[in-house]
Formats: sequence, structure tokens, C-alpha cells
Amino acid sequence: MDRRREELMAAALELFSKRDAEDVSIDDVASAAGASRALVYHYFGGKQELYVAALRSAALELEERLRPVHGGTAFEELAAGLTRYFDFVEDHAAGFAALLRGGPANRAGEVGEIVEGVRQRLFKMITNQLRVSEPSPALRATLRAWIASVETAGLDWLENRDIERPELERLLVEQMVALLEVAARHDGRTGVSLADFPGEDGGREAEG
Repeated sequence: MDRRREELMAAALELFSKRDAEDVSIDDVASAAGASRALVYHYFGGKQELYVAALRSAALELEERLRPVHGGTAFEELAAGLTRYFDFVEDHAAGFAALLRGGPANRAGEVGEIVEGVRQRLFKMITNQLRVSEPSPALRATLRAWIASVETAGLDWLENRDIERPELERLLVEQMVALLEVAARHDGRTGVSLADFPGEDGGREAEG
């Protein structure tokens, strides 16, 4: 990718991570990148095109890090996947924040598709790690709720930085284990084996 185009998108992500897209102008992006308005328009047809391109770039980087890596227990793979997720949060703070809180409250069209695509990738990664091909309704709702918790925790960590990353990751993994146990009690068809997960209910298999 052209270096100047990358610099413009990086500047845009930084701005979109802190302010709504409606409040960021082409002049703001050009100034932040040390470029001219003409250069911004050279690479992007307008602010919306720049916004979408910047978010797509961040989403692709995050999705690349979420590619499945097998070789451990379900618990170990889940923990490793969460670490890769937070590696992105830390390395690309502006991109992560822009994806989740920058821009319009109503994320329709291309922007909504980009954000939802990241969530679907994370959802697929987790179901693969849990060795579940067809999640039950209870498991599907549980995993989506946990993904929302991970996103919120990532934003909170970027804002406050008052908890060590490894501790936060352990907290989130333990929350997942607790949620899986609750889901199993409500619906024995989750198909998730809890044998690989530590805890008082470890070794129990949640199957119908």
C-alpha cells in the first residue's frame, strides 16, 4: 500500500477513535497527516470513503490476528486467541477504538458490515476452539454476550489502563468459563465439553 495513503488512514483512525465521524473534516485529517486537502481527495473520494477505508484496514488487521491457531486444549486456545486480540488492541489502539466507538451511533451500510464482520470472525474462532459446529441458541447468545464484554473491556482498558493486561485476559477467560457453565445448566444441548476448562465444574460435559 502507498505510504502516504497509509499515513492518511492512520491519521483518520486516530481522529475517528476520539470523535464522531460527523465531527471530523477532511481538513482535520489533512492537518493531522501533514498533507493537503488535495492529497486526501486524490486517494479518497470524500470523507465517507476515507472513513470506510480506514475502518476496513483496521478490521482486516484484527481479523488476520484472529485466524485459528490449533495445538492446545480448548481453554488454552481460547486464552491464546484472546491474547492475540488484545495484542491488536494495544498495538492499534486508534483502529480498535475507531471500529467500536468512532462514527455514527447507527452503524448501517458498509460501516456496520465491517464491524459485524469482525464480530463474526471472533465468533467463528471461538466456536472452532470449543469444537462446536452448530451452536445451540443458548450457546450462540452466550458467545455473543461474551464478545460484547470483550469489546467493552478493551475500550475500558485503553481508557483507564488501571489493570494489567494479563490479569484482564484471565478475568475474561474465567468469565467465559462461568458463562459456559450457566449455558449448560439452561440447555444441555450446547455441545461444549467443559473437561478442558479449569474450575469446580471442570470435567463435566455439557451435552444433550
